[in-house]
Amino acid sequence: MLKGNFPIENFKDLRTPFYYYDLGLLSRTLDEVRRQLSQHPDYHMHYAVKANFNPRLLEMIAASGMGADCVSGGEVEAAVKAGFAPSDIFFAGVGKSDEEIRYALGVGIGRFNVESLAELNVIDEIAASMGKVAPVSLRVNPDIGAHTHANITTGLAENKFGINHDVLEDIIRHCLTLNHVAYKGLHFHIGSQILDMSDFAALCNRINEITARLERHSLPVGDINVGGGLGIDYHHPNHLDMADFASYFATFRKHLMVKNGTPVHFELGRSIVAPCGSLICRVLYVKEGSYRQFAIIDGSMTELIRPALYKAYHRVENLSSHEPEEVYDVVGPVCESSDVFAKSYSMDKCHRGDFIAIRSAGAYGEAMASQYNLHALPSSYYHK
Repeated sequence: MLKGNFPIENFKDLRTPFYYYDLGLLSRTLDEVRRQLSQHPDYHMHYAVKANFNPRLLEMIAASGMGADCVSGGEVEAAVKAGFAPSDIFFAGVGKSDEEIRYALGVGIGRFNVESLAELNVIDEIAASMGKVAPVSLRVNPDIGAHTHANITTGLAENKFGINHDVLEDIIRHCLTLNHVAYKGLHFHIGSQILDMSDFAALCNRINEITARLERHSLPVGDINVGGGLGIDYHHPNHLDMADFASYFATFRKHLMVKNGTPVHFELGRSIVAPCGSLICRVLYVKEGSYRQFAIIDGSMTELIRPALYKAYHRVENLSSHEPEEVYDVVGPVCESSDVFAKSYSMDKCHRGDFIAIRSAGAYGEAMASQYNLHALPSSYYHK
């Protein structure tokens, strides 16, 4: 089995499990995103903080010149602390609390992505009480499906996100009557871990339809935020260690019809940070079952919940062994039958104490960690 390049000689004194980040890969990824953006001066990136809010990663991403896409007041605060310019911070989410709205207004964020008429009115009221004007985009539910897991699609009419595009004109008209919000544009997002570029082309076509309709009714369009959603290759992290940014941005350049000078915002998260992170664990026991063999490791769903939550695939590598492969169920110690990373999985023969790498864990690993079963939250280590 081809394995990643990990300095396991440096791991022996570290408490497992821990998150391990390849900062060199992150730097190359940020360089590639900047290169793609440079081909279109109206394109702007806002890193989706929910993917990973590790302070060191956030500081690197902020230093690259990106903005931030946040879905909670805590994420806004982390972005400000990491050095993102408040004017480049966008705040989305269907359930913004009054306290979060006040905090975001107080630090002067660049945009609220508003998801309902009720939220729009509350932001107007809170901004009025503070003597401020809140810049807003209206998040539109485009009723577009995506070829991804049902739990991470967000652009269907049945999902909780966004304003139904059929009533958009009425809400824009209402927005324009409010004294303490400033209408700035439209926001869209159809889901996550999308690898089929036709999904993004379909989004562009729907945006084109909506903006043409608004223009026919003499309503402002403003800028366009297409959200994020670009996926990565979880199966081949050693061969394909970077998302296909070229095809992603080319799709929008080809299909999104906007007037010259119209800012277009992107909100990628997973594709920027997932490949650079791994969860490093040790084998606790090799257990021979009646029908299968178990590699029981000290990492679990509390450090990386995606396999339990979505049945998501992550490549698993035995970093310590170069013996012939055997077949294992790779499982964690949590008292849940769903605490499984892989079933009937072939990897180099396991022994107690072997280091195991669960790859592509840089997104929705550390960010979703919990202390279920009173597991300690892992530490993070970095490779330059």
